[in-house]
Amino acid sequence: MGGSSSQPWRSLPESKECLDFVKSYKPQNKEVKHLRILLHGPVGAGKSNFINSVDSVLQGRVTGRALTDATSGKSFTKKYTTYKIRKDQITFYSIIFNDIMGFEDDTNNGIHVDDVKLALMGHVKEHYEFTPGKQLMKDDEGYNSCPTLDDKVHVLLSVVPVSSISILSERVLKKMREVRLAASEMGIPQLTVLTKVDEACPKAKKNLKDVYVSEYLKEMVEKFSMLVGIPVNCIFLVKNYNSEVQINDQINAQILCALRQIVTFGEDYLNNL
Repeated sequence: MGGSSSQPWRSLPESKECLDFVKSYKPQNKEVKHLRILLHGPVGAGKSNFINSVDSVLQGRVTGRALTDATSGKSFTKKYTTYKIRKDQITFYSIIFNDIMGFEDDTNNGIHVDDVKLALMGHVKEHYEFTPGKQLMKDDEGYNSCPTLDDKVHVLLSVVPVSSISILSERVLKKMREVRLAASEMGIPQLTVLTKVDEACPKAKKNLKDVYVSEYLKEMVEKFSMLVGIPVNCIFLVKNYNSEVQINDQINAQILCALRQIVTFGEDYLNNL
């Protein structure tokens, strides 16, 4: 399972280079103030944890703004929440994350696929509380009838634990494919972060530097690519901050590598409009 050759199958860019890139990033498109990144995926995938991890990397200390729940099998995120990341006391980074309820196998639980499509189009208002199995309608209070380009999603990011890839139900996969297809039709770029690499691969647990050396993790990336249709070079392996109390160079390197590509793809999308 943790087998590998000695050569990495993907090289990570310099962390400082990626950090400088994200720090200096501003959308060239004057219609938007922020690049909006929407996270989706199965329940318990680590979406909120990924937001916290990005926040931790950029703040230079472990943070925990997006609330997470380590015990429940249900989605802990109920509301459509926007997370801005503070640069200093006055300014923010030019990227924002939207966290949503996770997908569940049961049609009466988890987020409704059509709600994710509405979020992509900017129709979901901040703090709207999702109702499992029930779709947001045009006359509901949480419906934004006139979204600006700033309200719309510019990057769709799926978040899935590595160990869940082989056991994702056909129903959850169908929901994820449907959302990806909707994003494709809107021209929105899609990327994936595969989380919990240390739990899935003993080699990675022993040394996080070996994440992109592990043949097992490479197989999982390829498998997920085939299941959902996202190209291999748009899928990234990360370990989120969860048990750590201090930041770690290896964790940072993985997160910054993914973040740089997310921002690059989003900026390309905004420039193509």
